[in-house]
Amino acid sequence: MEIKTFDDRLRLGNGDYDRLVHSRKPKGIEDKRAYIVGTGIAGLATAGFLIKDAKMDPSHIHFLEKEDLAGGALDGRLLSDMTYVARGGRETGHHFEVLWDLFSVIPSREDPSMTILDYLYYTNLDDPNYSLCRITKNRGDRHDNGKFNLSKEGIQEIIRLLLTPDEKLQGVSVEEVFSDQVLESDFWTFYRTMFAFENWHSVLELKLYINRFIHHVAGLPDLSALQFTRYDQYESIVLPMIGWLKDLGVHFDYHYEVLDMDFDISSDKKVATKILAQDPRTGEDRSLDLGENDLVFVTTGSLVEASSYGDNDQAPDLDVDEERAFSLWKNLAKKSPDFGRPEVFTSQIEKSNWESATITVKSKEIASYIQKITQRDPYSGQVVTGGIVTALDSKWLMSWTINRQGQYVGQPEDEIVVWVYGLFTDTEGDYIHKPMRECTGREIAQEWLYHLGVEEEKIGDLAQKTTTIPVFMPYITAQFMPRSFGDRPYVVPKGAVNFAFLGQFVETLDNPGRDTVFTTEYSGRCAMEAVYVLTGVEKKVPEVFASRYDIRYLLAGASALNDGKRPDLDLPLDKLAKLANFIGGTEIEGFLKEYNLL
Repeated sequence: MEIKTFDDRLRLGNGDYDRLVHSRKPKGIEDKRAYIVGTGIAGLATAGFLIKDAKMDPSHIHFLEKEDLAGGALDGRLLSDMTYVARGGRETGHHFEVLWDLFSVIPSREDPSMTILDYLYYTNLDDPNYSLCRITKNRGDRHDNGKFNLSKEGIQEIIRLLLTPDEKLQGVSVEEVFSDQVLESDFWTFYRTMFAFENWHSVLELKLYINRFIHHVAGLPDLSALQFTRYDQYESIVLPMIGWLKDLGVHFDYHYEVLDMDFDISSDKKVATKILAQDPRTGEDRSLDLGENDLVFVTTGSLVEASSYGDNDQAPDLDVDEERAFSLWKNLAKKSPDFGRPEVFTSQIEKSNWESATITVKSKEIASYIQKITQRDPYSGQVVTGGIVTALDSKWLMSWTINRQGQYVGQPEDEIVVWVYGLFTDTEGDYIHKPMRECTGREIAQEWLYHLGVEEEKIGDLAQKTTTIPVFMPYITAQFMPRSFGDRPYVVPKGAVNFAFLGQFVETLDNPGRDTVFTTEYSGRCAMEAVYVLTGVEKKVPEVFASRYDIRYLLAGASALNDGKRPDLDLPLDKLAKLANFIGGTEIEGFLKEYNLL
């Protein structure tokens, strides 16, 4: 059986036969050069697959990055020798087959004798990730019982969504499909805060997420489904990738802003002919003419586009230059309807924004409040929260997480770095009566301390023992806006000869698309597809882990949604008798009993 794709040049496979084979050098690869626009995980992975599988000479690969720092949304660093800041963090799962393929050959930063994959594997084997408290209420009281607490009707709504064809979910929001029984459940709190879904976001994307991670349903309440790198992802993933690529001879050109591209487009062929670029500091022209052997891989837009930073005493600047944001993709989209419709994702900042803040804590008293909630010593160097803790009584719907400390190489032992985010940036806080987006870093720290359960008379003094960098991100969940087919361009558009699109605003080539944006794996998958198609790599790209087609995962997921309880089959006795007679003594009966569904 051939797994369907939207491009005959791409083949999908699974199993060791396709995974372990070493690729042969594609014909003519010696004559090709690659220009990669953007140094996020998608761009870095593209260079990795060009070298590993397409056998391209690394000196033929050039990164064009408009900023002075690589990593895209996976940034994380010491800022101005004052405190740490990361705009976001990304967890990983066991079935990120594309990234694990690449990370299995790149030396880790922590121990160069091990690969990134090896070090991640053993970090999580020796210190398994799981949460001892996922939700708090009433200012720091441990609230959740580790269950979804869904009603029977709520479970039926979720199953009905999973059975609805994708075509019928185009342009539809979550709140148009789910009733309050689901939207007010612990299931939705777990899901929306883990993935940053809002009620008005695309229910098609939500369906993709539930299907993609159906093998992890039981692990969502305690976050045991997740794995985290030892340090911040910038330290543990981006820096070793950059180091490996540079050591091999890949070129990194910073302050290189790509503004547009020219194409020769006919009825059956699309060829990129020029990169229009400048130095954003000086306006110096840095354009490049292209031939068919010049491959261009373009990140169409960044989740952290137009981010603005505040500090302890100043809120972020909320004045967003909407004309400049996503300008490259907007210019490209004018050239062909096959290049997508960026306005679908970029025109409603009020529905695509949220704010994060990195709080550096230097106070053992604050640590005692953290330990009361997490039941773990935050100075241990091991798992602390095990993922995000959500303050359900927060008007900002604030969540916070503390990964293994130190989270950064060289971080002092007496410091704790906390990452906080709020989904509702336009509502007043519970302690600081201002919208989150208008708050200084110190005010956000005070709001967080309030929801830790710190006594109000202590909050002001303890906040002085923190340093906080807030970051307002107007497009951080733009990729979740309700969409229709064609709003996102394919990784390799129809007829494209020498260019491809990367990132969170593209459509992968599997038919139907089954992977999920807002994951590092999605960035890796579009990179792998782009490289294989444009260079002619003969290997198959691993398909998205097919748990949705495995009866074991489907039954386990259904059981988990019902919190492991045996469902009440609301059927007349005669129909129950017929059902029992039909499946009695069969493997179906065995499966249903194994997962406590019968």
